[in-house]
Amino acid sequence: MSCVFLALKIGKVNWQSKLNKAAHHTSDYSSTELILRRGQPFNISLNFKTAAQSWDNITFIASTGPSPAECQQTKAIFSLSEEGASGWSATQEPSEPRCLTFTILSPADAVIGRYKLQLQVLAGSKVSSKDLGQFVLLFNPWCPDDDVYMADEKERQEYVLNDSGIIFQGVEKDIQEEAWNYGQFEEDILDISLAVLDRSLNHREDPAEDVSKRNSPVYVSRVISAMVNSNDEKGVLEGKWSGKFRSGTNPLRWSGSVSILRRWHRARYRPVRYGQCWVFAGVTCTVLRCLGIPTRVITNFNSAHDKDLNLSIDKYIDVSGNNLHLSEDSVWNFHVWNESWFVRRDLGSFYDGWQVLDATPQEKSKGVYQCGPASTRAIKEGDVNLDYDSPFVFAAVNADCVTWIRYSKKRKERIYSDTRKIGKFISTKAVGTNSRVDVTANYKYPEGSLKERQVYKKALKLLGVKRPEKRSKIPRPRRFSRTQPAQAPSISGKLLLDASPVVGQDILLTLTLKNLISDFKTIKVKLKALAILYTRKPKAEILQLHRSVKLGAEEVKEISFKISYSQYKNSLMDDRKILVTAVCQIKRGASLLVEKDIVLQDPFLSIKVLGEAVVHKPVNVEVTFTNPLSDEVTDCVLRAEGSGLLKEQLRIRVERMAPMETSTVEFEIIPYRSGTRQLQVDLVCTHFSDIKGFVMLHVAPAQ
Repeated sequence: MSCVFLALKIGKVNWQSKLNKAAHHTSDYSSTELILRRGQPFNISLNFKTAAQSWDNITFIASTGPSPAECQQTKAIFSLSEEGASGWSATQEPSEPRCLTFTILSPADAVIGRYKLQLQVLAGSKVSSKDLGQFVLLFNPWCPDDDVYMADEKERQEYVLNDSGIIFQGVEKDIQEEAWNYGQFEEDILDISLAVLDRSLNHREDPAEDVSKRNSPVYVSRVISAMVNSNDEKGVLEGKWSGKFRSGTNPLRWSGSVSILRRWHRARYRPVRYGQCWVFAGVTCTVLRCLGIPTRVITNFNSAHDKDLNLSIDKYIDVSGNNLHLSEDSVWNFHVWNESWFVRRDLGSFYDGWQVLDATPQEKSKGVYQCGPASTRAIKEGDVNLDYDSPFVFAAVNADCVTWIRYSKKRKERIYSDTRKIGKFISTKAVGTNSRVDVTANYKYPEGSLKERQVYKKALKLLGVKRPEKRSKIPRPRRFSRTQPAQAPSISGKLLLDASPVVGQDILLTLTLKNLISDFKTIKVKLKALAILYTRKPKAEILQLHRSVKLGAEEVKEISFKISYSQYKNSLMDDRKILVTAVCQIKRGASLLVEKDIVLQDPFLSIKVLGEAVVHKPVNVEVTFTNPLSDEVTDCVLRAEGSGLLKEQLRIRVERMAPMETSTVEFEIIPYRSGTRQLQVDLVCTHFSDIKGFVMLHVAPAQ
């Protein structure tokens, strides 16, 4: 009986899916397809209708992409016991007469994606082929030869396998945690992640070349940073930072990536409306973890957007404290991006490790809205000449912040040059817990240190900013080691909250002024409160007060004032941020600017799991929440989601809540994946910003 005949008599192909998935750490993917990681062997068994005899002339062919070719590493031809030129190999294991088992090994630098596997048998001059099926090949952080190799198992569990996390937001003095459902193992998410690559500009321009480059995490991550936003192609998310969100979803309402990616896919790749930085970063993390690249979410507080890349952020205000838009530079309360872990063969081993990626569309890079990967080592050392986009990231964490008062077109006063404001408390979620870890030291040397100054000057030189003081008509101040005005003011001031501010309640504040010298002073104080976005762009004026204060020698006085709920309620319905400023002017002397960022706290919301959580066993959840307002609210919606707990987002209508009423809602979940799980709950109402909460629960395996 010939081998050709036998090849055509294959009864069943056994991909040994359960065993292979367990060995390759892919058991959590909600897919019947075999999902493997490169650089690691897998087994496949072929069942024949008749007994096999001689198998010395078997060849396997693995191919991926629209135009597989050996020269592009998208096609591999390899025989038994012989490693092919591509690095793929196959060996035959001890087998039964009618069942042959083979071990196949892909190289650690194989192209990732969906593969077809063929069996080819040669008998004399005749060749017979049999399609064995398909599998998906991913990056492999467990393989020491893979560019994404991560040595620590706990870190692999966190940055590859954890399907939920925390994204830090707020302001530097009030850092808040927001739960995020990454959901990289949920149904369809792997297919959608591969579709993200296939929808890119690179793929549309040259599909074969694009697929051939997918062996590199540098290349793949850069494509993802471009494709998660929709500015250049039909990417996943459309960004919006102002106005109403009636034609889409307010970015504050998202609590996970799964619904966003599914909506994009179901709408035939029409961009989902709308995203802001933490949403772009959350989706990017999902896609990259799904493809096997270790990834985490990073928050940079007081993040600079240095439009002209001169490492100086200039802010202009008028005498009343109003922002004047005389510069395109800006400082956001926080900005969220990603870091992915891999080798930088293009730069050298010194730059291996965490790489910054930013999918939020801010600036074009090589003609496309994409950012990174930029090595954190390059940022820390001021190597802003290295790929990709390191000047943008360096400025985001290192630029000087210079504030000017503009009295007229001809008269301007520099009141502060702050070298320490930008790039504070750079944060990410801890490995294995929801704690915050400060990673600022990965980005820069201690502020004010000699090394930090040397790095700053090195970056200026590489950027070609030789004489930054002459970049505009207004001289740029020298780089001070501390916050310092052009002429030191003779008074000091502080804005303090009398109590932690909560949505629905009045906000009580005190401005404390102190005369620093022995001369008598009369100070004109202009107080202003603005509802702002997290980008610090004003939405609406809430309060304006003028006061005159007389201070004797070294005297201290306090001005108490309040922002009532009635003043801010219509301006903070979808966000909770207020900027309070006090411009203090002295007749003969330097002006003083005092600022206070306020983030209103969420009202009470608690989540209780009423019983033991077990896979495939129903368990009830009780959610208790309070209407924070002294008004009745109607048409609220309670939403819940969590990977491994709910396959789709759960929505429960809350028809009516009386003023200050506490309500309880109970619902059922049926966990379908064991381990530590994150359940998120969100009370959505048009009368106030979302009230969010989450609980971590341990789900036991099915009994």
